[in-house]
Amino acid sequence: MVQGQLRGTPDDPSRRSPLIPPLGERDLDQIQAGLRQLAHAHSRMRQLLDAVVSISSALDVDVVLHTIVDTARQLGRARYAALGVLDETGAFVQLIASGFGDGDVRDKGKLPHGAGLLGELIRHPEPLRVDNLAAHPRASGFPEGHPRMSTLLGVPIRVRDTVYGNLYLADKEGDEAFTDEDQEYLVALASAAGVAIENARLVQRLRQATEDFQRRLLPDLASLPGLAFQARYQPSTEAPRVGGDWYDVICLPDKVPCVMVGDVMGHGIEAATVMSRISNMIRVIAYAEGQPPSRVLHRLDALLHHLHDAPMATALVARIEPADSGEGRFLHWCSAGHLPPLLITPDNRARYLTAEAGPPLGVSPELTRPDHRHPLPCGATVLLHTDGLIEERGHSYDDGMRQVADTAARCATAPLEGLCDALLAQRQGTFHDDVALLAVRVAH
Repeated sequence: MVQGQLRGTPDDPSRRSPLIPPLGERDLDQIQAGLRQLAHAHSRMRQLLDAVVSISSALDVDVVLHTIVDTARQLGRARYAALGVLDETGAFVQLIASGFGDGDVRDKGKLPHGAGLLGELIRHPEPLRVDNLAAHPRASGFPEGHPRMSTLLGVPIRVRDTVYGNLYLADKEGDEAFTDEDQEYLVALASAAGVAIENARLVQRLRQATEDFQRRLLPDLASLPGLAFQARYQPSTEAPRVGGDWYDVICLPDKVPCVMVGDVMGHGIEAATVMSRISNMIRVIAYAEGQPPSRVLHRLDALLHHLHDAPMATALVARIEPADSGEGRFLHWCSAGHLPPLLITPDNRARYLTAEAGPPLGVSPELTRPDHRHPLPCGATVLLHTDGLIEERGHSYDDGMRQVADTAARCATAPLEGLCDALLAQRQGTFHDDVALLAVRVAH
């Protein structure tokens, strides 16, 4: 029994595992090399995914193109990268570069002509890899001031069935030649770039369409004797590029001009729709009610409560009335929670006509709003605007109003076009909200 019980135990030679030979130094090196290669592949794939996410998250075409070039250079570990945008004939219309010192070559005289090696990729839109540029038969040298390059990797970028442009890498770090793996990653990036460019184009067309829609809702300015008018509408640089800001100028039955500006709470198509209703209603009411402006706003508020569920909005209505002396005018206005008018005088002074403002539209139709009057000397300008002109992150409304007043004072005697352009320029192209502004100047 004892022998039977012992049969098949680990001491049985028939059950012993064969001995595994010990690993040598060469085997360990191979394993380590394989692990490093696996880690490198994983890291590079992660880089590619990050690059795809980066270029896909941008919605502005120009930003997308610059992001593509920068990420391609980093992914390919290249000293230089460029994206050549082509027109319908295959000619370069834009060249965006990374690693050259200046990012975007806009001078068309500096654009490649496509006759040399770069033209090879245009004529044959397939990946192109050159290990020795100087020895390539199609190489045509470098323009004056252009860095000397030794290696090149280029791939086409397709948008649907059209070649949008070509993506180039030059001079891999470490003076290495570009590899099959580099080409595969660049082709993958170019494929994602085509999708990102197409998406950015669609967004750009949508933004333009909504901006055109918004502008069509705004009126043409009237031409009235003794007064000059200038207006601007600037959509927010943050989507959506349509909202509830508006301005208007009409001549009332008593021949007095009436100017209006307003801002519906919210953004998007809904705010623009409400704005269209309010601006049309206030036009009719102002024409029918005459004066004072407070009566116009009171009547508008009551109708909005009864007909349109009382949308929230601010508005300012003003009459540009003749002065008793016959020189200059009087500004007669009422505000429904809106910013006060800015008075700009020919002596390069500007100040807001701060006065009691009534509640915004949509609060209660029973609440009253006071009227105010102030003289407008000859040559003076009165500016009405929405709060997008003074909004800036990190700054208060008071800071924004001071900045607008300072800019207006410097441009007090400039043509109204220059005044309006200067006021928009102070935001340096970034608007966190829509801007509507209306400037009225009293003739000398």
